[in-house]
Amino acid sequence: MIQLLFIVIISEMALILACLFKTPLRKLVIMGLDQIKRGRGPVVVKTVAGTVFVVLLTSLYGVMTIKKSGMTGTDAVGILSPTDQILMFKHLLEVTLMGFFLFLVLMIDRIHHYIRELRVRRKTMEAIKKQSRGSEDGKAGGLDEIKALENEMNTSRSRLKQLESDIETKTKEAQAAEANVVTLRKQSEGFLLEYDRLVEENQNLKNQLQSLAHSGSKKDS
Repeated sequence: MIQLLFIVIISEMALILACLFKTPLRKLVIMGLDQIKRGRGPVVVKTVAGTVFVVLLTSLYGVMTIKKSGMTGTDAVGILSPTDQILMFKHLLEVTLMGFFLFLVLMIDRIHHYIRELRVRRKTMEAIKKQSRGSEDGKAGGLDEIKALENEMNTSRSRLKQLESDIETKTKEAQAAEANVVTLRKQSEGFLLEYDRLVEENQNLKNQLQSLAHSGSKKDS
């Protein structure tokens, strides 16, 4: 499941980068997102997000259960066994990845919304410019209307600047998120290596116990 979450998160990050930079791929991505948001697409996305959220809560419950078992253990109060530590770290990694997955889904939705709004603003500005050019040949009484259109253009420009600032902020967040994913991947690899080592040590201990039991049975006979 961890590998699947990494693949999905990397795919989401690639999708965000495709939306942020003006390339031929961006148009295809926007068209695809438009199709997803039509019909049953939103229901499917909400269902998947809800399922991931439920699994996230289940993993959190697993972490709390392992902590409680460590606090109430008979061997050492407040100290978890190596196996419990590995399981707890595994649950924490899954919770982190699922939370990051949900965050990227929300980011993709917001970026898509901002891009669509930006397109609408550009079309509005073009229409305003055409009206402004046509009104220049009109009567002097149209000056007030031109001023009103210019005010609307200024307002639209300020909104465009705000949208560009938001997109730049989202880009920085995406870059930071990518760095976090790389860090989490390294941590996951470390956890897996530690888990393999513990499994190998456990198997060696079992083999030693079996050898001792076998030798003890031979002495008794």
